Amino acid sequence: MDTSTSLALPPLQPISASLSLRDQAYAALKQMITDADIYARREEIRLDERQLSQALGVSRTPIREAMTLLEQEGFLRTLPRRGIFIVRKTKKQIIEMIEMWAALESMAARLATQNASDADIVALRKMFDDFRSTTPAEHIDEYSDANIAFHQAIMRLSGSHLMGRTIDNLFIHVRAIRRLTISQSDRAERSIIDHMRIIEALEHRDTELAERLVRQHSLDLAAYVDKHCDFLD
Repeated sequence: MDTSTSLALPPLQPISASLSLRDQAYAALKQMITDADIYARREEIRLDERQLSQALGVSRTPIREAMTLLEQEGFLRTLPRRGIFIVRKTKKQIIEMIEMWAALESMAARLATQNASDADIVALRKMFDDFRSTTPAEHIDEYSDANIAFHQAIMRLSGSHLMGRTIDNLFIHVRAIRRLTISQSDRAERSIIDHMRIIEALEHRDTELAERLVRQHSLDLAAYVDKHCDFLD
């Protein structure tokens, strides 16, 4: 029985013919995959060439070419007689990805204490201004977005473009898991406490503490996934 679905995908905007259609289709589809909550349901998300062609306003040829690239990069997979699906990782693979993220982001935090400006670090604190008078759980969608933006910002403040590109393939899956789990238990409340401690360490240019706090923050997520996310298998 085929339990897959082609629903639950973010909207697409038609693309212009002024640049390579394949490259624009690739960028649009990759962004769509990044924004999709691919672990929000047990069913795999199937992509429909015809629907994507209509949404982007191009023929199926650049769609197929873009999807081939995305499959080579590990974002999509083809199942004979079933179609093309967004890749979902197993629980073990997710944990390994979070552990890799922990290693990279903790180094990013270390570099951020050396490279980020005071204004950059102040901007991190401002991300959570809206949650000072309320609990994150009261605005969980907004907090989830702020949470993800915070981790992206740590990577950016490292000043390492190579590190940012290296973590790109991990981001889609780690982001989806962060979004899925942030509303569970008391993770949102504990998350903002962790974030404030990380920001304080960055403000004080405490390299060792910032690195350790960021690493532990991600490893706590890995431990939560290991204990509570059996649905991934």
